[in-house]
Formats: sequence, C-alpha cells, structure tokens
Amino acid sequence: MARAASADVAIVGGGVIGSAIAHALLADPAFDGSVVVIERDPSYRQASSALSASSIRQQFSTPENIRMSRFGFDFLRRAGEILAVDDEAPDVGLVERGYLYLVEPQHEETLREIHAIQRGEGADVVLLAPGELRARFPWMDTTGVALGSLGVTGEGWFDGYALTRALRRKAIALGASVRAAEVVDVRCPGRRVEAVVLRDGTEVRCRALVNAAGPWAARVAAMAGVDLPVAAHRRCVFTFEAPVPPVDCPLVIDTSGAWFRPEGEAFIGAISPAPADDRPDLDLEVDHRLWEEALWPALAARVPSFDTLRRTGAWAGYYEMNTFDHNAILGPHPDVDGLYLANGFSGHGIQGAPAVGRAIAEHILHGRYVTLDLSVFGYERIAAGRRIVERNVIG
Repeated sequence: MARAASADVAIVGGGVIGSAIAHALLADPAFDGSVVVIERDPSYRQASSALSASSIRQQFSTPENIRMSRFGFDFLRRAGEILAVDDEAPDVGLVERGYLYLVEPQHEETLREIHAIQRGEGADVVLLAPGELRARFPWMDTTGVALGSLGVTGEGWFDGYALTRALRRKAIALGASVRAAEVVDVRCPGRRVEAVVLRDGTEVRCRALVNAAGPWAARVAAMAGVDLPVAAHRRCVFTFEAPVPPVDCPLVIDTSGAWFRPEGEAFIGAISPAPADDRPDLDLEVDHRLWEEALWPALAARVPSFDTLRRTGAWAGYYEMNTFDHNAILGPHPDVDGLYLANGFSGHGIQGAPAVGRAIAEHILHGRYVTLDLSVFGYERIAAGRRIVERNVIG
C-alpha cells in the first residue's frame, strides 16, 4: 500500500516562484492551512532561479507586466524587512540602475508608443536622442541608433539565488513543509485535483495543487491531462572584464539583440541563439560560438573599449519558454478544479515572483485577484488562440 501524506496546498517546484507562493500564502492572515513544497532538486543545480541573470525592469509594453515589476521592485527594496527570520534580515543585493533600450529608425515609433504606455503606468522612464545618449554615456557608439529608452528609477538587478533562499527560509519559518522528491503523477478523478504521487510511491493528498515546475511545467501539467505550451530553452550568459570599463553603465539592450550590464567590477552579457539553433531541452552546456560569432562583435561595435575585453567565464540556464506568446500563464485552470498554474515566464519570471506569489495566494484564498488583476494571463486565452503581444521582449 502506498504511503500517504496530506496538505491543503501542494506546490510542485521549490524555485523562486514556488517559494514566493508558499511565502505569500503563509504570510496571509486569512490562510490557516498547510503547505507542502515539492522540489525534485534541492541543490538547484539546474534551477532557473539559480542560473538567472536576475534583473528587473518596468520597460514592458503590457500594462500587467509593468505592474508586476513595480510590485516586485518595491518588494525587493523591502526584502530584508519582509523576509527576516529571527531578526536576521537577508540581503538580496539589489542594485538600482536602469535598463537602456536602443532602437533603430524603423522601431522608433514603436518605442514612443511603448513609452506612452509605460508613463501611463507610472514608470520612471525617459527617451534619449542619439546626442543625449552620447552626452550621458560618452563611451557609447550610437551608430544606427535612432532613440534610447532609459529607466531612471525602479529598475536594476539583484541576487536571484539569495532571493530564492530567503523566500524559502521565510516560508519554512511560517510553517511550510519542504520535500525533496519528484512528482510522477497527479490524481484528478472527475477533473478535480485529489493528490500527487511521488517517485517513492508516497501519495500527497491536497485540495489545491500549484504547478510551479519551471522549465518542466508541461510534464507536470500533462499528468493532470493539461496541454501546457511551455518548454525549456537554453540561454547562455558570458562574463567578461574590460580594461577601460564604461562608467555608470546601465543594463543595455542593443539594436543587435545583445544585452550587457555590470556585475560587480566585471560585466555579464548574452545574445539569443538563431531560431534554427533554439531547440527545446538542450543540455546546459555553454554554446561558445555565440560569444565569438555574435555577442563579442556586437559588444565591441556598441562600446569601442570592449574590443579589448577579456572573457572570464560563462554559464547556461533555462528559460521556461511559453511557446504560445512568451507571456506568463497564471491562475486556476478552467477545466481542472483545484489546479493552479504559475508558468511560462519566458525569461522574466524571477522579477515577477513576488507579484505572482501574492496573486496565486489570493486566488487560492479568495477565488480572485485582489492586489493586482492578472486575469489577462489566464489559461483561457490559449484555448481561444488569443495571444498577448509583448513588444519589449529580451530573447
């Protein structure tokens, strides 16, 4: 006979999203139940949370994405206070510095339209013409640039692994149970979640199941009979040093699609692979061709002093790519009672984690969103073929 356990809420995935949901549930005075977080790899060796570049921006074109990031940035500013345990306040290493988007002439009007949306949402962003860019960033070559968009406040980067550990530690302090185990089946007779089955045969009964399994979310969804358009897509990040580093450097998104930013005294940067090479479920070996053939040439063209940079390392991690429209899939599944989705963030999940945690917790507790209305990201849009077009995507 299979061993049995139970919890009011079972969360599959103990990365930053799953930990944020557990924390938000247990920190809410309206919740008096039990939470178990099931994580198959407690070392986080392949977890997107640990391998992320961990940056946060308000410069989206979708209002709900902007609102999630504004919520998240405020959370990061107060993380030491919110996530303190036994008077020990965690440091998530928040660096408050903006993103700088550079666009070519054919994209100038689009950037102006997006800027208007961002300003309407309260984002502190400014548009800079090429001359203004050169005056502010004299180390930059503005060839081919028609306009730049710079986040003045409310953007930056942080230690994503530290945030994940702090959320997990706080959730445990509030009563969460964490199990190092792999889910191999979901019991949902009559399209109602009843339990998950672990590889060792243990059955964990629950009234609510949250799929926060990151790049492997589609496998968990399939166990419940749900088709989820999420796949693991590899992204490679390179570290380098510059003999003459650019001063006051923001996170720059180049017209080539390359991006770079400071990381302590050094820099990190990346560029997306060509579509033909961007296959799902590749191993996490770094593709060094990206550096030689695409990233370094783009960096040196935009920042002449980068021509003499020295590469110091690299790593690879997974985007949990929503192959339908590259936006989050959030909330209750319309046809499986008790199943909640927090998936498909396509590279910006870690910055949205605090808002997602609050949102999913509210839906479990109240049957609706309270703080932020994120219903636009519901699963229903997939069945309806209704894509959300986010025009500020970093591949």
